Order: sequence, then C-alpha cells, then structure tokens
Amino acid sequence: MPDMVNLIVWLVAGVAGGNAAGDLLKGDYDLGPGNTVAGAIGGVAGAFILQFLIPALRGIDYGSIIGQLIVAAASGAALTVIAAAVQMRKKRR
Repeated sequence: MPDMVNLIVWLVAGVAGGNAAGDLLKGDYDLGPGNTVAGAIGGVAGAFILQFLIPALRGIDYGSIIGQLIVAAASGAALTVIAAAVQMRKKRR
C-alpha cells in the first residue's frame, strides 16, 4: 500500500500529465476539466500498477520518486488521450 507522499506525488504528476495532454489535444479532443480528472486517475493507477511490476520504484528516495513522477505523468497523459478518443467516437455515432 502506498504511503501519503507517494499518493500525492502520483496525483500531482498525473494531473500535470493530463493537463499537458489536454493542451496538446486542443479542439475536438479537449476534455476541459476532465483532463484533470483523467490525469489524476491515470497517474495514480499507472504508478500503483508499475510499482508492483518494478520493485525499484517503491520507497521515498530520490530515484524512486523521479521514476514515479515520470510514470504517473505518462499514464495520466495516456488516460487523458484515451478518454478523449472514446468521447469523440461516442459523439460521432
């Protein structure tokens, strides 16, 4: 189970990744405030899963926190892109 510091790192990095992806997807694919929500969910889920796959990402030392930041931002951005694509597909039907 992650501690509070890890959870905060994942949330912040996921939100940053989700909003960055939303800025890149301006136009039809932009989720608005949903970028923040999708990024937060993606950041926490991605980092939580990868923490169990790669044990080196556990803990609170600098190396593991940097790895968690990268993973959470990337997974937050990925979930935002996926959610935007699903939303656009539903709108087109």
